Formats: sequence, structure tokens, C-alpha cells
Amino acid sequence: MSRYLALAQPVAFKTSLSDLITLTWEDQGVSADFAIPGDASRALTVQFDRTHVVRILDEMPLSTENLNTPSEGLVAEHFAYLVEDSRFWKSQSEALKLVHSNARHYRFVTGWTCLDVISDEKPVMIVTARGPSRR
Repeated sequence: MSRYLALAQPVAFKTSLSDLITLTWEDQGVSADFAIPGDASRALTVQFDRTHVVRILDEMPLSTENLNTPSEGLVAEHFAYLVEDSRFWKSQSEALKLVHSNARHYRFVTGWTCLDVISDEKPVMIVTARGPSRR
């Protein structure tokens, strides 16, 4: 059974109306901007310093991925989670899990595009300005 542990986030918003705006590879990590519904001037930016695996997918296949396996801990309209015992985590190689023993699975849920990240580091989430280059 997948277990979702909700992470604190700097702003609450209706995640079903949000979407991934940009994903940028940065050295060994990633930075992702997500729309804050009703706020065209700001985005929620999620940053990881050490990233091993990234998966971007539509909410629809994500919602059917664990169809026969119950999940616990999901919170309606919550965005950020640490996920334990997920199918995505189980599909990773034993070598990755051995070499990166501190790695964990994080999931960011929106109504359209969801982001899974396997990283040694916890995410940093900040509200940033959303300018012309961040649309």
C-alpha cells in the first residue's frame, strides 16, 4: 500500500486547477514551477539539489496506476507529498536504492501534470515571481 505523507507548502491553493509550467535541469537537480490558480503573477517553485529520477505524467494514468492497491494519506487539494512504498519506487533498480540509500520518492499533484522525483534531498518550495519568461 502506498503511503502519502503530506509536506508543508508555503501557499495553499486548489491543486486540481494547477499545472506544471516549467521544468529545468540544474546541475544535479531540478527546478519546477507550478501555477498558483488565480494568481498570474506568482508560481510555486519546487527545487531539488540532488535528483536521480524524474517522471512527468498526466493525472489520469497516475490515478489508475494504483487502481488495485489502496493508498493512504492523500489529502484533497494538497500538492506535495513524500510517498512510501509506491509502485514507482518499487520499479526502481536495486542498484539505485543501494547506491543512493538516502533517496526518497516525492510527488507533486496537480489537475493535469504530476511530477515524481527521486532525490537524496528534501524539496525546497518557494513562491516566486512569474514573469514573461516563466509563463
